[in-house]
Amino acid sequence: MLELGAGAAGLITAHVLLQDGFKVQLITRDSSPGGVWARERIYPGLSINNVYGEYRFSPCPMSSPSEAAETGGRLTGDDMCTYMETFAAKFLAGKIKFNTEILGVRKSTGSWLVTVEDIPSGVQEVLVFSHIVLCTGGCSNPSIPEYLSPPTAKSQGFCGVVFHSSKLHDHLDEVLNTKPIDSDRNQKDASIVVIGGGKSAQDVSAYLANAGRKVTVVFETADAFLAYKKPLPDFIRKSRFLAIFSPHIELKTHLERFLHTTWLGSKIVHFVWKKIIATSLDVYSLPADSPLRHAHSAFWGIRTNDDGCYRPNGFHGLVQSGKIKLVAPARATGFGDDGKSVVLKDGQVLPADAVILATGFKSSWTNLFDSQTAVELGIGRHAPFNDVHIWDYTSLTDPPMSHPNSEQWSSSIYRGLVPANNINKRDFAINGAVFTTNNGYTFEVSAHWISSYFLGDRMRLPSTAEEALASAERNSAWMRKRFPTMLPWVNESYSSNLAFWTWPQLVDELLEDMYLPSMRSGGNWLTWPFKVIDIDEIVNLGQERRLKRSLYL
Repeated sequence: MLELGAGAAGLITAHVLLQDGFKVQLITRDSSPGGVWARERIYPGLSINNVYGEYRFSPCPMSSPSEAAETGGRLTGDDMCTYMETFAAKFLAGKIKFNTEILGVRKSTGSWLVTVEDIPSGVQEVLVFSHIVLCTGGCSNPSIPEYLSPPTAKSQGFCGVVFHSSKLHDHLDEVLNTKPIDSDRNQKDASIVVIGGGKSAQDVSAYLANAGRKVTVVFETADAFLAYKKPLPDFIRKSRFLAIFSPHIELKTHLERFLHTTWLGSKIVHFVWKKIIATSLDVYSLPADSPLRHAHSAFWGIRTNDDGCYRPNGFHGLVQSGKIKLVAPARATGFGDDGKSVVLKDGQVLPADAVILATGFKSSWTNLFDSQTAVELGIGRHAPFNDVHIWDYTSLTDPPMSHPNSEQWSSSIYRGLVPANNINKRDFAINGAVFTTNNGYTFEVSAHWISSYFLGDRMRLPSTAEEALASAERNSAWMRKRFPTMLPWVNESYSSNLAFWTWPQLVDELLEDMYLPSMRSGGNWLTWPFKVIDIDEIVNLGQERRLKRSLYL
């Protein structure tokens, strides 16, 4: 059994597979475990959208953050890195092959052939495996517009450093030590331009501003954000509360059907979301003309960050105090002729001694498979089919204008876990390509689903590839309806399914696929939306699956 990638999804999947008796080998190009949270990728100031208790795995407790009382338990990059290293050392010692680049994957005579290269030595070899789990995630390959790339900057005579935000760890000293000289030969404060309006741009710019650097952030549309004057109670923060106010592809409860298929329910849904965002903006007293109000929709989109409690030294607090300058809506188009500026689409010129590109990521699946294998698996995107799926949800009336059909796409990944074409072969799966707000719980349930699938357990699955493809197409149609402006933004290696707020409904479906109890947080007809969802609910999931398996032998 081979796993490609040693990030969070890869680590928990490997552990579950090992517990079920599989022999497992993980491969990663990194020199340490954790993927996006690997030691060589994190940097000071990096934080995540989860708080203590939300992003961990049931076999391994997590220590409380040192400043939990002040931050509401906000997790940092260092917290996640330490946890991933601890998990790998405890459960996967000797199972991870580091510093190894995956050059290609292909199928031959019933086996998977994987060509790899040892990065330090350059030695290549072909490894043979019976099963593969693809866990490379969607945040490992930087996406950089050619007109802003380091080679372009160099060719246009730009004098400063230019790099992607994911490489801040490598360039931090260089940026902090940049001391430009003015025309009178005096040192001046460095001007750092960060391009992008997402979470990475905010973390990077906040860290540099707190370090006393002059930072300007350029973006077209900012991410929405949630903020509060004091930590939210767990019955709101860690329950199904937000999930039920977001429509899912299936509405399984009376409350969800009321909220999303009636006039009154729809009014309540949109009132709640508007109130959440208005309250968040008020926490930082953002003026009516603030560019941060020109943001993606928290209801219609998946570009929403949880800023937590008010922090004067956080991104929004630093913007409020004038320590971070915003230029928006705006688009950077290149570098100035003077070698020390960035040019915007409207002709504006910004001084820049360093440029940090928080421009997102491209698919980690690109060029991983040879063309024949990619076609046989059906792992790539394709144009939407012409069949029509209808969800008569009143909460989804009056959506924002979607992108043209030429920019839309469909995924053929069933449940976001298995290519539909390969559904009956049970030798290939994916974990980490489903976009949610609670990766810990989702990755772990997905890992159990994958293990049951490989073991040939009795499961609720399509009987044919055609049925699996029809289900995947229906889900893609749902994603286009639910998030009409988002699909062209996300890359395919973390968008095989979008269950952003509705991850509890998604994991319920996966549990039910294994004929296991769902809605494990419990509660009665009145309290169930507010019952805290805890990862320890699934600590015995492996035992439950083995018991279920024994009953059908």
